[in-house]
Amino acid sequence: MKRYLVSTILACAAAVGTAQVIEVPRLADNWSVGVDGGVATPLNNGAFFGNMRGTVGLNVQKRISMTFALGAEGAWAVNTSSWPGMFRSATAFDASYVGAFGAVDLLNLFSPAPRCCRPVTVELAAGAGWGHLYQSGRVEDHNFFATKVGLNLRVRATRRLSVNIKPSVMWDMSDARASQTSAAYDSRLATFNIMAGLSYRLGACFRQVRPYDQAQVDDLNSQINDLRTRLDDVQARAERAESDRDQLSAELQACRDNKPAIVREVRVDNRLNTECDVFFNIGSSTINASQMPNVERIASYMKNHPGSTVVIKGYASKDGNLDFNLKLAQRRADAVRKALIDKYRINPARITAKGQGIGDMFEEESWNRVSICTLENAK
Repeated sequence: MKRYLVSTILACAAAVGTAQVIEVPRLADNWSVGVDGGVATPLNNGAFFGNMRGTVGLNVQKRISMTFALGAEGAWAVNTSSWPGMFRSATAFDASYVGAFGAVDLLNLFSPAPRCCRPVTVELAAGAGWGHLYQSGRVEDHNFFATKVGLNLRVRATRRLSVNIKPSVMWDMSDARASQTSAAYDSRLATFNIMAGLSYRLGACFRQVRPYDQAQVDDLNSQINDLRTRLDDVQARAERAESDRDQLSAELQACRDNKPAIVREVRVDNRLNTECDVFFNIGSSTINASQMPNVERIASYMKNHPGSTVVIKGYASKDGNLDFNLKLAQRRADAVRKALIDKYRINPARITAKGQGIGDMFEEESWNRVSICTLENAK
């Protein structure tokens, strides 16, 4: 992409820098072929209308630029009558012309088109070629060098089809047909022609691009390099994100495959004097009012036995996430400890609160949402 952009910019910069648009024609672009029909008559050597005869023609044209064009054409005058002083032709045509021409678009010459094709075009055309008069009898056919000047008014009917009106004057450049070694413009040897016809454009129209100077090219190259650097950075971050995603997916799968550890409490203690359970609702570490008598029973015992201590072990049931349940077990132990301290003024040093994780002491699963308080007397 970068090479294409830079090559296009450099091609534009090498063109005419002062133009508003840069024309980049291709060989196959801007060709047109046409057919014409009209009349021809002597310019100054006989009756203008009385000696008029029909003509037909063909032409092909290639636009070199939006202003200039080159082409070739042929025209044949229909043998309907003979002009004064000339022998009648034995063929269907009594005159022909084949030549080349150049054309200048007058509108584009003075005011460049804002787009490729105008709806109306006025061309000034000039050309030269070979003329031939078909004669019979004692006079041989007349061959002569001819020049031609005219206008071409082109009206675009569709995207490719145009209607043309072409008035022109053609001169027989031979010196009075006597000596063909010198050339002269003589109105007596000139004919006026007016043709109308259709032309069809082949290939694409002109492509127009904005001109760029070297500073603009350098700026675009700098932007391209900056975008490439940013693209590399984005790609690197994307690769790191994919790596992190894969790692997290592996850890998640490992967590799914890892079964929760069950903490089993085996109570073997000859020093056990008494035990009290405080039960909780699922997912909660708040002591319900129905459980407060159990807490009060512990507090009453500790007040009656100043040397006693209590170990509070919090448990959670198997419901829910393992990490959450581990923290919930600790909060349940802490809730009982806090009630003993705040409500019953038990010395914190006499209380130990531990979270034991998931309990499996009771067959009834809801009973495992509990804090088990074990009272001990000092030895």
